[in-house]
Amino acid sequence: MSGNFWVGMGIVIVSGTINGCFPLPMKYSRKWRWENNWVVFSLAAWLVLPLLLLFFFVPHLSQVYREVPVRALILPLLFGFLWGLSQVTLGLSFEAVGVALAFSIMAGLCTLTGSLIPLLAFSPGDLFRPRGLLLLVSIPILMVGLWLYARAGLKREQEQSPAIERSARPNVSFAKGLALCIFTGIFGSNVNLGFAFGGDVIRKSLDLGANPITSTYAVWALVCWAGVIPNILYCSYLLFRNRSWGMFAAAGCGRESVLAISMAVLWAVAIFSYGVGATMVGRYGTSVGFALLLAMTIIASTMVGVLTGEWKGTSPRTRRLLATAMAVVLTSVAVLSLGGLF
Repeated sequence: MSGNFWVGMGIVIVSGTINGCFPLPMKYSRKWRWENNWVVFSLAAWLVLPLLLLFFFVPHLSQVYREVPVRALILPLLFGFLWGLSQVTLGLSFEAVGVALAFSIMAGLCTLTGSLIPLLAFSPGDLFRPRGLLLLVSIPILMVGLWLYARAGLKREQEQSPAIERSARPNVSFAKGLALCIFTGIFGSNVNLGFAFGGDVIRKSLDLGANPITSTYAVWALVCWAGVIPNILYCSYLLFRNRSWGMFAAAGCGRESVLAISMAVLWAVAIFSYGVGATMVGRYGTSVGFALLLAMTIIASTMVGVLTGEWKGTSPRTRRLLATAMAVVLTSVAVLSLGGLF
């Protein structure tokens, strides 16, 4: 069991690293607006790729869905739709209060709800056992790292853009922006809750011939199919409002499509492999594993930002603060990984 725990945690670490890199192709988009990129990404990541994985790797899929209790289907769909709403408000939160503050609030709330709720729902008695205690210890460490990361991000914004005019800021009050951050943080964890409450679907997939790795795809498909709905609706609204449908037929659309689909592939690899790793970790997988996924996502996305020049022009003090934040987040990862000793 301990061996499976370590292998599962290793898979989650790789998944979090890939998840932190998945938006990278969008940095090289030159022709499309955000809604063009996001609608292609959403369709590819949350509709087409899950369908392909189910077709090739989950035998007797219709029988799986027919024979599980209705509740086992409704919960992943419900959590998936709520998670989809959070992906819509993600960008709005960044615009309202700034990336640094928004990211720290959202990641913190997402870690709390996404890691603690599965543990309390399925193994409440384990909360004060070694692995549960390590999770409780790691969360405040991660919160400190996020707070330091937020401070570094705010200083970066001040040092790189000291002359941003107020007229360029979004017409959204701080209170409304904060509400958006809280909503996004809480509902963003629903992607993990949809997976955590899909155990009956995974077990039925195994019974009907799926192997332990691919059996998780049947749950992820439900979460993704529900999550894609609000994203497609919002992107369609923007495409009409901004009259950006024509960009799909403009010069360079092939290159832009490849970038958006590359994002989708990276996201799918990250999240679906997280499901495999979390399953291998055992009953703590959707709690310890999700906290580890977020921590590694934060570290990887920060490194991508550094390597692509996002921190150019900042002072040595700000860069030291960023390095300290990353060290604290890595400490939380180390604490989580100690669970393999028990």
